[in-house]
Order: sequence, then structure tokens, then C-alpha cells
Amino acid sequence: MQLYNTLSRRKETFKPLTPGKVGLYACGVTVYDDCHLGHARSCVAFEVLVRYLQRRGLKVTWVRNFTDIDDKILRRAQELGVSWKEVAERCIASFQEDMTALGVPPAQIEPKATEHIPQILDLIRRLEDLGFAYGGKGGGGGDVFFRVRRFPGYGKLSGQRLEDMEAGARIEVDPNKEDPLDFVLWKASKPGEPAWDSPWGPGRPGWHIECSAMSMQYLGETFDLHGGGQDLVFPHHENELAQSEAATGKPFARFWLHHGLLTINAEKMSKSLGNFFTVKEVLARFPAEVVRFFLINCHYRSPLDFSDAALAEAETALLRLYTCLARIQEVLRPYPDLKPQHPIDTYPDNLTLEEFHRFGSLRARFDAALDDDLNTAQALGYLFETVRLLNRLLEAPSADPTYLTILREMHDEIVDLGRVLNLLQADPQTMVASLRQKAADLKIAPDEIQRLIDERTQARKNKDWGKADSIRQQLLDLDILLEDTPQGTLWKVKG
Repeated sequence: MQLYNTLSRRKETFKPLTPGKVGLYACGVTVYDDCHLGHARSCVAFEVLVRYLQRRGLKVTWVRNFTDIDDKILRRAQELGVSWKEVAERCIASFQEDMTALGVPPAQIEPKATEHIPQILDLIRRLEDLGFAYGGKGGGGGDVFFRVRRFPGYGKLSGQRLEDMEAGARIEVDPNKEDPLDFVLWKASKPGEPAWDSPWGPGRPGWHIECSAMSMQYLGETFDLHGGGQDLVFPHHENELAQSEAATGKPFARFWLHHGLLTINAEKMSKSLGNFFTVKEVLARFPAEVVRFFLINCHYRSPLDFSDAALAEAETALLRLYTCLARIQEVLRPYPDLKPQHPIDTYPDNLTLEEFHRFGSLRARFDAALDDDLNTAQALGYLFETVRLLNRLLEAPSADPTYLTILREMHDEIVDLGRVLNLLQADPQTMVASLRQKAADLKIAPDEIQRLIDERTQARKNKDWGKADSIRQQLLDLDILLEDTPQGTLWKVKG
């Protein structure tokens, strides 16, 4: 299995530190609001990774933390007139509700920062004893900082140089720091803020130190996989790596995995930018499995642009998969005692030998796609290719045992492979009815929209501009707008 390691900037063969066991720490959410779809992308990406590692026979310890004390949480508590703890607990419950709705199981371990203050203090003390941490100048009012320049490998994760950071960064003036680049490990409490006792006075942990303390608590000083969004590479993960390796003298995480950001009009989806959609808002408009499909029908390291049209296309695509499974079930219904015919040495007339062999190699190709840096988009592509061939078989139903065996085996294979992606596990008949009912509000069925788009695409290839324009107008008359993009033609409902 090859995984792209941000630390080395290349794909590397992944072998666990301990044979048969994998430790994964995935940065979780800061709990001051409902989580948005960008958070869901992160959770789904690492869930699929865990499922695939387990499929390969590995025992995975998956740790996903909650940052439950932070400036944002304190500000939200002040806005709402409630305690910071109530904000954190309410948002953790909301997060868990959203993940359950999306079909994302809890991680094996879900630590909270405030429940690991002793481990955080121990780590800061180690750094202080080694000369990497210091109290603010002249006492510093209880703040403790990390000496960035003392750690020689600082910048190796993000690829940044200290000189460039200092020249290009907007550094807040802090008279307590020895160096503008140093970052905080322990923050002295202000009047009215929550605080924990420490050798440096009452305060609370900085953001970066909590993840180092919690990951090493559950996975050891060196572990296999550390993940998060690309926006965490610097400074969060860079600082984590520096303080952890400074304290232990050992490599911290062996592989660093970073997923692409969810965007709206190519701009990062972010609460601070105000351009986000919460998971609850999206699930109110689209089924959970459609949202999951949308999130993984793209390589995890690539950016993913959100739109209603993109979700509607995901809905259409998922309907295509479920419709094929439902049709196979209908064909097989009269044969409940079907005994598989092995070996299958003949193949249907409407398939070529090469196409027939594609059935037999589906599992190997699917696994090869996930072995190649968890390429879920390619894996789904192989499922769609198989469904296209199965649809051709379904055009000429037969009672021939070989024909029926092929349908039974490919149906079961698709469902089994879908389990790795946590897709296609619902009853096909029920899902088809549900998705079609949702599409009933359209003046034209999603499948028909896609057929016309495909027809228009072919017309454009043939330079038949009149036909292409006619199809566009036909859809526009049905309140369907088309948008031609480098990734293909997208559609959305007018209005």
C-alpha cells in the first residue's frame, strides 16, 4: 500500500511499525459550533482509511480528539451567556449526532484536551528541562513558550525556512517571547477564564501541545499515521512535530496524511469566512449516503468544490448503482436456491471475452486503487464500469445458470466492496424508491438529465453546435441550467 507522506512529499510504501497493528491520530474539531461539511470530509476520509486497513487484516487504533478549551469556545460562551463547558458539551453531542447521521462510527478513542492536563503539563516540563521551553521574560505572567530556533528540524513538514517565516509572517508583538517565531505551550489565564494549576501559574494549554500529549498517551512516542486537513500542515502540525520530537528525541509520526479542503467557488469552506454549510443543513436537503458519495468521489488530497449541482450529480450516480442492484435482485427473485456454476467457462454473447474477464478482476482492481494512496474515485470508477456491463446483461435476461451465477456473484461483490466505502449497504429497492421520490420534484428525472447531457457532450465533440444548443435550451425550458467546466458539464435547478 502506497500513501502520500507530507513529510517526504512523495508516496511511500506503508508498513506498520508493529506488524499487524496501526496507530492513527486524526485531528478532530474545536467544539464551539455545529460542524460543517469540511469537517465531515475529514471524518469520512479517515473512516474509509480505517475500514480499508481493517479490510487488509490490520488492527487499527483510531484516535480522534476534541479541542474542548479554546479562545473560540470562550467567546461563544460569552455570546450565549452560558459556561464554556456547556458550549463544549453541547457541540460534542451535536458532532456525534452528525457523524451518526452520516454513518461515521466513533473513533476507538476520542480524548478531550481538558481531560489530559496532567499529560500536557508533564510534556511541557520535559521540554523545559531540555531547554526547549521557557517562561515568559521576567516571569511572563505564566505563559510558557517553545524555542523554535532550538529545534533544528523546524519547517521540515511544511517545507518552510525560518528566514521566510520571519520575513513573511504577520507576527504579533509579544514582549514575553524571546523570539517572534516562538509559540505558546501554556497560556496564563485571564480574569474570569477557566484555569488549571501548573508550575507556571494558573492557565490552560496551547492548541498545539494538547495533540502531542494525547497522541503519545494512546499511541506511543512514535506511531504510524497522523492526519488532518491541508490547512493544518502549518503551523499546527509543524509545531506538533517540533515539540514532540524535541521532547522525546525520536521520530513522532511516521506518515503525515493531509486531505484537500472543501471549497465554495474555490474558496476554503470556513466558519471564519462565513461561507460554510453545516452537516445538518446539507442532510436536510440530501440523503446521508449521497453526501458520503459526494465526499469520496474525489481523491482525498484533491480540493472538492461544494454546490447543490454537485450533490445532485452524486445523487444521480448513486441511484445508478442502486438501480442496477435492484434490477439484479428482481431477476434472481424466482431462483432463491440458485447454486453457483463453477468454473464459469462460458460468457454471454453480448459481452466480449475481455469484458467478461473484467468481472473477475474487479476486486483486484478495486483494491489496487485503494492501495494507490486511497484512490476512492478510481475505486468507484471500477464499480461504475462493472454496473455498465451488468446493465448490458440485464437487457437480455436469461434463465441460463451461467448468466444467473454471474449476476449473483457480481451483485454480492459490489455490495461487499461498497462496505469498505460504507456505501451500497441499504436495501436497493428501498433506496431506489427513496431517491426516485426525491427526484419527483424535478420536471425531468436525473437519469434523463444525464442522458441529455451525454448526448450534448457527444454533439459538441462532433461539432454539431445546433444540436448541442438545442439540448441546452430543452433543459433550460425544464428549469435545468447547465455549466460547462474543465471537469465536465454540471447541472443545477434554476431559481
